[in-house]
Amino acid sequence: MENIQKEPWFTRYSPNGRIPAIIDHDREQFSVFETAAILMYLIRHYDPDQKFSFSDVNDISRTEQWVAWQHGGIVGICNGPMQGQANHFYRIIKDRIPYPTQRYVGETERLYGVLDTQLKGRDYLVGPDRGRYSIADIASFGWVNTSYFSGITLSKFPNVERWWRKIRDRPAVQIGIRIPEPSQVQNGRIQERLEEEPAFKAEDDDRRMAGDRAKKQFNYKFSSP
Repeated sequence: MENIQKEPWFTRYSPNGRIPAIIDHDREQFSVFETAAILMYLIRHYDPDQKFSFSDVNDISRTEQWVAWQHGGIVGICNGPMQGQANHFYRIIKDRIPYPTQRYVGETERLYGVLDTQLKGRDYLVGPDRGRYSIADIASFGWVNTSYFSGITLSKFPNVERWWRKIRDRPAVQIGIRIPEPSQVQNGRIQERLEEEPAFKAEDDDRRMAGDRAKKQFNYKFSSP
């Protein structure tokens, strides 16, 4: 929020001036930017037992496809493709503009519909039978974990909601989402604020009604894919 990511010391590692970026101190200070690239890098160099990846060439490709799908469709807290833009127009800006609000919230819902279809009868996105937890799931979980902030109601997507809860309840994920501190935009935190802060709930109710009016104004109808 202070634009530290725009400073020269950081853009040396992340030319786009965005987080995240990592420096691998075990490999000659090699740096990697962009979430999808970081995930691929980590499994390539630090997942020899393939706990988060696969040996089957088709499942490797499926993993790459779902990571690419997430990176190109959902990603971004306020400036990314779809959910990022939904965050911006639905939650962040003060002036509510109906068309982009319903456009980006609607397109994010469409993408959640794609995810919901893929997870029908499955626990995870990729792998034999019901699937196995991998970077394909890790890539999308973080954004689904902030879906309410974007105006998305997870109960509309029961397979996604089940998958989200299953991943959220993993002990390691519980540790991870508290680093460096619990996010204020996670679904759980927003739900707590709705229950504890009447003013926040009133503002949220007003925002949801504005979102519904925007959808009605432009004759939005959910469709996926």
